[in-house]
Amino acid sequence: MTDTRWLDADEQETWRAFLWTSRLLNEVLDRQLQRDSGMPHTYYMILAMLSESPGRSLTMSELAEIVHSSPSRLSHAVNRLEEAGWVRRNKHATDRRTTIAELTDEGYDALVEAAPGHVAEVRRRLFDPLSRERMLEFRETLRALLDALDPDHEAPCARDLA
Repeated sequence: MTDTRWLDADEQETWRAFLWTSRLLNEVLDRQLQRDSGMPHTYYMILAMLSESPGRSLTMSELAEIVHSSPSRLSHAVNRLEEAGWVRRNKHATDRRTTIAELTDEGYDALVEAAPGHVAEVRRRLFDPLSRERMLEFRETLRALLDALDPDHEAPCARDLA
C-alpha cells in the first residue's frame, strides 16, 4: 500500500475554491433560467444540444452522452420537454429500438428566447470578472484538466478544445 499524497494548503484551497465556484455557478445559472424562462439549466442544455445537431435531432443515447446524463434522468427530462411541446420523440426509421429526440419549432423558439438572458448571466458571472488574458489562461487550465480526464476526447466539449 502506498502512502497517501495529502493535499498541501495551496492545493486544498484551490480544490475548495474549484468546488464552490462550480457549485455556485451552476446554481446561479439554474436560478436565472428558472426565473426568466421557466426552465432548469438541464433543460436548456438539452434544447441547445438538439438545436446544434443536424436536423435538430439526436438519438436518446447520443443526447445522454452529450449532456452527460443517465438514460433514465434524460428520459424524465425529455418527458417534461415533450409535455411543454418543445421536443418530440420518434422511433428511428430503420431501427425501431432506437428513439430519436427532435427539437420542435416551439422548443427552438423557447431556446431563442432564453438564450440572451442565459448568455448575459454566463458573461456576467464567468467572463466579466476575468481579464482577457486570465480568461485565456483559464481556458488552457481547463484544457489540461480535460485532457487528463478525457484523454480520448470523447466528451463533446473535449472535441471542441482538441
